[in-house]
Amino acid sequence: MATTATPQPGAPVDPYRAYNFKLLINGITNGHFTEVSGLEVNIAPLAYREAGNDRVRSVPGQVEYAPVTLHFGLTSSRELWDWVNAAARGAVSRRNVSVVLLDPAGTSEVLRWNMINAWPTRWRGAHLNTLAQEIAIEALTLAYEGLDLEAGGAAAPTPA
Repeated sequence: MATTATPQPGAPVDPYRAYNFKLLINGITNGHFTEVSGLEVNIAPLAYREAGNDRVRSVPGQVEYAPVTLHFGLTSSRELWDWVNAAARGAVSRRNVSVVLLDPAGTSEVLRWNMINAWPTRWRGAHLNTLAQEIAIEALTLAYEGLDLEAGGAAAPTPA
């Protein structure tokens, strides 16, 4: 009979590994992503002085979501390029994008960050070098309107 040990209070717990992730973009089926950077939320503090009091308090101001950059291997798929090109022509197609963190085995979802109404703001082509033997990596930067965090196994948000 096998028993599962539970960590004792104060015992160290291994953090999740940053390399076990996948990226889901509604409407995009091909994409092999090697890196996601820039997931960030900034809440600007606003100074507020109450009447009759010499103390200055801070209250939350406007929320800003930093742009996220996706790095991916160059393939013959045109789906991401077509999304960028449409935005460059003024036909912005907002999509929901999810970064899914997987367990150490890479099989089960443990966390999911959902970027709501994302659209491309920058594309950077792969660095090409005849002397290098590296994978050709492109980059796509996205702006988005909201960020949600879900526990593992949750469903992706529905398109707006």
